[in-house]
Amino acid sequence: MIDLSGGRTDAPSPPASPEALSPDEIRLSNMTAKIVEALKTVYDPEIPVDIYELGLIYKVDYDEPGDVKIEMTLTAPGCPVAGEMPGWVEQAVTRVDGIERCEVEMTFDPPWTPDRMSDEAKLELGWL
Repeated sequence: MIDLSGGRTDAPSPPASPEALSPDEIRLSNMTAKIVEALKTVYDPEIPVDIYELGLIYKVDYDEPGDVKIEMTLTAPGCPVAGEMPGWVEQAVTRVDGIERCEVEMTFDPPWTPDRMSDEAKLELGWL
């Protein structure tokens, strides 16, 4: 499971010694990186920053053999792409080799705030 519910974080980094990782940990680390990369291809059309860096992804659960469940939000409940964004996320993630199915659940609890944005997103928007 890749849990981003505690605020904006990057994908977990492996320990300093790759020899200390089990094959399952290596596989999960590689899949995590691929899922995050896919999420970074989806942009909020009103803000020129990807949804991952915006902090719109709250939680990603990955289970073998390639099932992904994503909990995400929008910058506002009345967002004009509310009906389309889950499909964009699903399409991006199911393009990842090894992902068979992706289910996207929208939530507004907790509500999104700019505090969830990464420093990279804030820099891109000129907030830093």
